[in-house]
Amino acid sequence: MSDMITADLVDLDLSADSKEAAARALAERMVSLGRVTDLEGFLADVAAREAQMPTGLDGGIGIPHCRSAHVTEPTLAFGRSAAGIDFGAPDGPADLIFLIAAPAGADDAHLTILSSLARQLMNSEFTDALRSAGDAETAAALIRGDEAATPATPAAEGAVSASQNTAAAPAAASAGTAAASTSTDASTSTDAGTSSDAAGRPFRIVAVTSCPTGIAHTYMAAESLENAGREAGVELVVETQGSAGFTRLDPEVIAAADGVIFAHDVPVRDKDRFAGKPTVDVGVKAGINRPAELIGEVRERAARGEATSGSAPSTPVERAGDAGEGYGTKLRKWLMSGVSYMVPFVAAGGLLIALGFAIGGYKVNKAPSVMDHFVWTQGDSWAALLFQIGVVSFGFLVPVLAGYIAYGMADRPGLVPGFVGGMIASTISAGFLGGLVAGLLAGGVVMAIQKINIPAAMRGIMPVVVIPLISSAIVGFLMFVVVGKPIASAQKGMTDWLNGLSGSNAILLGALLGLMMCFDLGGPVNKVAYTFATAGIAVSNPSDSAMKIMAAVMAAGMVPPLAMALATTVRGKLFTQTERENGKAAWVLGASFISEGAIPFAAADPLRVIPSSMVGGAVTGALSMAFGATLRAPHGGIFVVPLIGNPFLYLIAIAAGVCVTTALVVVLKGLRKPAGQATAGGTAPGAAAAAKEDRQPVAA
Repeated sequence: MSDMITADLVDLDLSADSKEAAARALAERMVSLGRVTDLEGFLADVAAREAQMPTGLDGGIGIPHCRSAHVTEPTLAFGRSAAGIDFGAPDGPADLIFLIAAPAGADDAHLTILSSLARQLMNSEFTDALRSAGDAETAAALIRGDEAATPATPAAEGAVSASQNTAAAPAAASAGTAAASTSTDASTSTDAGTSSDAAGRPFRIVAVTSCPTGIAHTYMAAESLENAGREAGVELVVETQGSAGFTRLDPEVIAAADGVIFAHDVPVRDKDRFAGKPTVDVGVKAGINRPAELIGEVRERAARGEATSGSAPSTPVERAGDAGEGYGTKLRKWLMSGVSYMVPFVAAGGLLIALGFAIGGYKVNKAPSVMDHFVWTQGDSWAALLFQIGVVSFGFLVPVLAGYIAYGMADRPGLVPGFVGGMIASTISAGFLGGLVAGLLAGGVVMAIQKINIPAAMRGIMPVVVIPLISSAIVGFLMFVVVGKPIASAQKGMTDWLNGLSGSNAILLGALLGLMMCFDLGGPVNKVAYTFATAGIAVSNPSDSAMKIMAAVMAAGMVPPLAMALATTVRGKLFTQTERENGKAAWVLGASFISEGAIPFAAADPLRVIPSSMVGGAVTGALSMAFGATLRAPHGGIFVVPLIGNPFLYLIAIAAGVCVTTALVVVLKGLRKPAGQATAGGTAPGAAAAAKEDRQPVAA
């Protein structure tokens, strides 16, 4: 599209000294042309995407990008920085910055053209031409692909098609065999002259690339893999699962492949198609930055006869190939996978049990089964029904926790032994700790089985018969005979310790839980505190101490969004227009116990918002424990106040924490230098980016 980038959207002397300032400078050009309707809102969307994972790439390239409701039409803005701007690339600052803006509902033709640009960025001749462009019009023409081709600039294979009457994007490979279009997202690189097997054919690899936005990284990883495949003399076919949709690789191509590479930050769609082959599973940036290494790794696995049994892991938690990701990081992701699936059972079951007690009184747990006695016109019968449904829901907690920890480690083959191990943990009263251990055991056993070299004739029955049978037997033996009893004893010891908490110990625990709830606003630390609390009430008759802990955790979790809402109300001039709008929503989110309502504020100003929130959360948690407030429901915010013990004092504890956080935020923001105010709204400094990356199982 000839008007996707014009000379007015090019800045060859970009003077910004930070990625936030660069995004703002380029976005202002979009606003002046009517391509963006709300500058601050758009920058907030760019910052949110940047917080998921830095968008800097090797070779001096920065590609901040996002989908946004504030974008009227797909737009590119280009800036060239003489000093370089840090976008988080391993090799240093970027001097070529592309701001890519896509509407929330962009059509496939536009997205395919943007994807072609992403591919062309892997072409060194293209980027060299941009570095030497003498004026804005020349740079825009190069990016559009309508500048006359020169030996250094293969614009005929250019990044963006100038035709407005076709949805097909031009070829984006640099030396000519890869192809991309809206009708097919599969691209091939071959060189049959080298790297042949014993039969004389090249080594064959199929690859899948994908990222959450599906505009840039997906296609850059594909281009990088294709180029590396040509250099290595292997036959490599890429399926790009991007925003413009995707076309599945021909089953015959997959069947003939000798190995598989997954470079993705969102689950690969229809992943079972690639089962039974040597597989390398990494993040999408690894596909961009080290494609030759990935090709070498999959060839080594093929030489050793390694193959996946059933589908390989489809979640981002089993990524041994990601550079810098240690066992501790993967363990945290595995545990969070189980917790995320468990939480809805906790919420549903806990609220049903709490409603049962609220309607039928505290003797409702002694009521006979509603199958034997249910009177439609009696409130006690309905209370018993709610309570008994809640108890059944709670009964799934430990099996679901264990099952989805194993799923996070080994995908679907881990579900059966995980659920079996979790159910055994419930049966032997090993509780929450037993579920954690059972899930890890199940995932580990399945992963070990998957590494065994299985004859091709048996691979079809592995995921449905062999793996469930063997893994369930092993996990069952370990849980019943080896580790079950010690874990049950540890669970009982923890319960007795909670029941014995009183006085200053209880207050200190409340403060600690409040700090944890407000540290990362829905992230891993927050989830640890929440899971600790819900584990205590996940029984039909929880102890008084367990209900106090649940009350303290929920109260503290409500503080950050409510405080941000109050701060934007009393001192609105300290916040941007977008933040003031977010503050209105934060009233409802905070009242509903959704800590994530404070994330936009923490992302924009983490050094002021997060510490302030932690102090207020600690105050609220300590006061809630000191007041002896109790709560049977694991969720609900102010809507479950009737189910809270000492509700008036409980609300005072929340109000105190909110006031403390509000006061700290207002004071700290009032002390900042005026120069910092101009860019405070819509940025996501590194501390917030790290916290948010921990919170989301997928990054782009």
